[in-house]
Amino acid sequence: MGLSYGLFICFLLWGGTELCCPHPIWFLHGEAGGPVLPVPPTPRSPPVLVECLEAQLVVTVSKNLFGTGKLVRPSDLTLGPEHCKPLASEDTAAVVRFEVGLHECGNRVQVTGDALVYSTFLLHRPRPVGNLYILRTDPAKVPIECHYPRQGNVSSQAVMPTWVPFRTTVLSEEKLAFSLRLMEKDWNAEKKVPTFRLGETAHLQAAVHMGSHVPLRLFVDHCVATPIPARTTSPHHTIVDFHGCLVDGLSDSVSVFHAPRPGPDMLQFTVDVFHFANDSRKMIYITCHLKVTPDEQAPDRLNKACSFNKTTNSWHPVEGTSDICECCNQGNCGVPDPPRRLPPIDQLSVSQWQKLVSRKRRQVTEEADLTVGPLIFLGKAGDHSREGWTSAAHSSVSLALGLVVVVTLSLAAVVLGLAKWQRTISYPVLCSGKIWGSEGCGLEAEIKGIFGPAPGIYFLPC
Repeated sequence: MGLSYGLFICFLLWGGTELCCPHPIWFLHGEAGGPVLPVPPTPRSPPVLVECLEAQLVVTVSKNLFGTGKLVRPSDLTLGPEHCKPLASEDTAAVVRFEVGLHECGNRVQVTGDALVYSTFLLHRPRPVGNLYILRTDPAKVPIECHYPRQGNVSSQAVMPTWVPFRTTVLSEEKLAFSLRLMEKDWNAEKKVPTFRLGETAHLQAAVHMGSHVPLRLFVDHCVATPIPARTTSPHHTIVDFHGCLVDGLSDSVSVFHAPRPGPDMLQFTVDVFHFANDSRKMIYITCHLKVTPDEQAPDRLNKACSFNKTTNSWHPVEGTSDICECCNQGNCGVPDPPRRLPPIDQLSVSQWQKLVSRKRRQVTEEADLTVGPLIFLGKAGDHSREGWTSAAHSSVSLALGLVVVVTLSLAAVVLGLAKWQRTISYPVLCSGKIWGSEGCGLEAEIKGIFGPAPGIYFLPC
């Protein structure tokens, strides 16, 4: 009785069941006189759906915007003050989509105490179709807002860190200092005077200063000799080729890489000196391409140091297995692999991301081109004995000339002395109290002395 009375009040006040039940009740008769079951209606999707993404705003608009069955045209819909157009869609599609950046289409941003608010609006501006001057829908402006908390993560995806520890930054960003020097025969000091004779050997040392960098291994990838400091000039002679093959050792020379290394950051090799035929400059420059790899990486066909041994007629590496040098005979050791296409950043693992960052930061400093020279040539090494004989002859001739000069100067001094001693001075001569005339003993007597004329009057007997 109480339930019937309550239902009666509901129908009396509202004329329906909305007060007593959140959804209308539809009564259906079941088959074969079954019980009556309430069935809820299908829920309707909103005409405008907004997705606030991390850096993008996606707006989905139903063509039945007003729910009257009259579909709006996509060309009548725009977004924001700049009237951005929707994405292209098929005419049969039931919705129209907009995808714009948070700062596009004139969107406004407002900072509140706890959120960033991006606001814009959806505008429906109907226009007559064809030659008709009538409209069947009304203009509409739908405000849209996206609220982003100022604290915390606004994305449901994992955050990819954009920082690395300070030590890692120092190690990966520290620039490498490559060097290529001409050394003395004992490798203990740099050669001060770069002069050579044909038949001698030049000692070259390549090195890299790593500082506090992770351990690296140095390789000489390519070397070429030229008469001027430009590796692309002509003529030229290749010394190292094919990513570390010392091909100069194939000719009548003993050019080799020295093994073992002094250290992974240093590589030494010798080259039999030469000069270019018909070149009056008698000097060469050697330009080498140096590169490094991680020390833990095993040498391979692209990173090696191989020398040719004429005794065994085979190639031998400074380190690593001998098969990495087999390509030196073929003259083709391959090319570096192209960079692999990596998945998007948000799909990389932490280790892949760290390797990618490390490789990007080191790619500028992992290689260098350096030039040493000029190497100046004086002649053949076999001409030392001839040079000694010539030098002795030149010394004898010089001594003889010196003696001749001394004798000549001595004779000149004697002649000058005699000339000075022969200078004459006249004195009067008295004889028996008178001066003789021309018929006497003589008018004058010439008296001379070793140290000049003797003073006084001299009497001579008549």
